Amino acid sequence: MAFAFLTKDRRNRVFWVLADILIFLVFALIAWRYFPVQKQTEYQLDVALRILHGQIPYVNIASEYPPLALFFFLLPALFFRSLISYYVAFTAELLLFDSSSLPWFGLSVGVTVGIALLLFYTGGFGGADSKALMCIALALPFAPLLLFTPLIDAAISPQSQIIFPITIFGNAVLFAAASGIYMILRNIVWHKKRKMPMFAGSLSCESIGKKLLVLITGYKMNICKVKEKWHIFPMEDIEECSVDLNRKLVIVPRDDGRDKIVERLSNAADAKKIDCYVWATPGLPMLIFVTLGLIVALVFGDMVWLLVRAVMGG
Repeated sequence: MAFAFLTKDRRNRVFWVLADILIFLVFALIAWRYFPVQKQTEYQLDVALRILHGQIPYVNIASEYPPLALFFFLLPALFFRSLISYYVAFTAELLLFDSSSLPWFGLSVGVTVGIALLLFYTGGFGGADSKALMCIALALPFAPLLLFTPLIDAAISPQSQIIFPITIFGNAVLFAAASGIYMILRNIVWHKKRKMPMFAGSLSCESIGKKLLVLITGYKMNICKVKEKWHIFPMEDIEECSVDLNRKLVIVPRDDGRDKIVERLSNAADAKKIDCYVWATPGLPMLIFVTLGLIVALVFGDMVWLLVRAVMGG
């Protein structure tokens, strides 16, 4: 198996590094192909490059802007020469020096950071997910309507123009919830095909709430496959009692102790104490849904706002 010589922690790091590179390449290709960069930015970059090549403003370069404005044209051009990268850097520069935007910038970043930290400390988000949401708040505090005009006008929500990361987060939650529909359908198909109970033994005594959460976030998988795939996490564990074996559901699987739980389940299955099918989840990080939510927010808009308007008849 690829990367089998690496430890599990290093495999995780390699996986996410490759995923980050892939996401970066996708965004770079989209930006290269579809960026509707304003003609004004082309003029600003042209002026900056001509100054860097030794031409003198107002002598060799006809400009209606005051000298201080030319200084701000020049700063991004010292580091970025392509039109797309210059536009992003110049926009960030304007945000820093536009005092009227700073309170709204602070509001967007502050609210997003607060939500990210709350979700992290309550266990709703992982560390990487929280950091990603904070970085999005710094990079895209407001909807970039000049760059990307959503294809669905009705999906341009008021909050996206003030706190754009909340729109991205809302889309991410919506897509994560939609994945639960797939899980339920998969579990129903498995049940009909195998003719086996979904919650066998002591699992049948678990609460309805726990069963429902497991149904929408996990599925039945052979314990042998769980052992082979490091990114699959068991959603149940066992306790050795004096008389019988007690199986219990694990609602929030964690990386710590995963291997020990898998080993206990495998030993119990080998001893015929339980069947070989256990509850497991792919453990998809919220970062995947956040990335999807970002793409959809840029291209289509706020899906949660659109859904609410459809339900309310707006």
